[in-house]
Amino acid sequence: MNSGKSLLSQVLLYIPKYQFDKLVIEFNANYRAREFSVWEQYVCMAFAQFTYRDSLRDIEGCLEAFNNKLYHCGIRSKVAKSTLAYWNNRTDWRLFSSYAQHLISRAKKIYVDDNETLQELNLTVFAFDSTTIDLCLNLFPWAKFRKAKGAIKAHTLLDLNGNIPTWILLTNGSVHDVNALDYLPIESGAYYVMDRGYIDFKRLYTITQHNGNWITRAKDNFSFIRMYSNICDRSIGLICDQVIKLEGHYASNNYPDKLRRIKYRDPVTNKTYVFITNCFTLDAIVICQLYKMRWHVELFFKWVKQNLKIKSFYGTSTNAVYSQIWIAVITYLIIAIIKKEIKSDFSMAKLLQIISVGCFEKIEINQAFKINDIDQNAANPSEQLNLFDF
Repeated sequence: MNSGKSLLSQVLLYIPKYQFDKLVIEFNANYRAREFSVWEQYVCMAFAQFTYRDSLRDIEGCLEAFNNKLYHCGIRSKVAKSTLAYWNNRTDWRLFSSYAQHLISRAKKIYVDDNETLQELNLTVFAFDSTTIDLCLNLFPWAKFRKAKGAIKAHTLLDLNGNIPTWILLTNGSVHDVNALDYLPIESGAYYVMDRGYIDFKRLYTITQHNGNWITRAKDNFSFIRMYSNICDRSIGLICDQVIKLEGHYASNNYPDKLRRIKYRDPVTNKTYVFITNCFTLDAIVICQLYKMRWHVELFFKWVKQNLKIKSFYGTSTNAVYSQIWIAVITYLIIAIIKKEIKSDFSMAKLLQIISVGCFEKIEINQAFKINDIDQNAANPSEQLNLFDF
């Protein structure tokens, strides 16, 4: 039994606080702060994410019940809901965004060899998509979406080698997905997999000019001129592999180069898909497999919405909402880093559940996050004593 630090304080040790303090100085976030600090605000909001608290009053009540255990977690002042509300509106959300980028760099290093398929191909592949978070327009009038509905969008670039979110853009719900391509960071030689909602050939040509590769699905009204066809293996579901040029005045001017069109029938579902890409070096079946991996970004959105607190918010200002989303991303990254570094066999959802019920228990983190060998032996009936053996 660990007689020192609680489980939550041990989890926070995986966060480089010196980096956080540097950002606090950079953003002058503790200006005129007396007792409560930005670090204490972060710990309180991280506690809310780990334990899925419903409101600021809920956070205040839970932390007050464990008042004698908060010091070692970094909370040295009395936590009041009014104080949290004030700091959530005051602390620039970009501080948490910058801190998340630091954790992203760390997570990418330890997940560099997580996807065996991409390692064999020696490829860097990103999935790009967005998720909509519904809001009440009366409470969040700045989140324009529809006439009687508010929402924000999280445009996310997911590194498929470890499912690490490497870049996130938060916008109003009324911003179309394709506009996020204007801000997308392009890594030379990387592959960007997107659905057909992102088809804008002028923006896609910008990715090509920056030596990036993109893969997407063709729309039903896609107009093109076939230049020639490549040989393809029909036994694995490929129907055709063509080199094409866009047809039409605007499309051909926006994307003057040639493209590749691949038609594929899934042998499992018997559905037919048409892909277009600017990549001519990979095999056609590999292009199809890379697009199939795009589904990981949908699973990421589903996991975050189910396990973290981003569907209801503790404040109504833009800063409070954006800060809460970025703290949720930081929470995801912390769980991902801990899982990899201690080599836990538990899922990330289970690790989060363990923290939620035992955050103030004084138990060694390796003991809490790993399968107990004693329990494994007890579960083996061959090693159990028989009550009726004489």
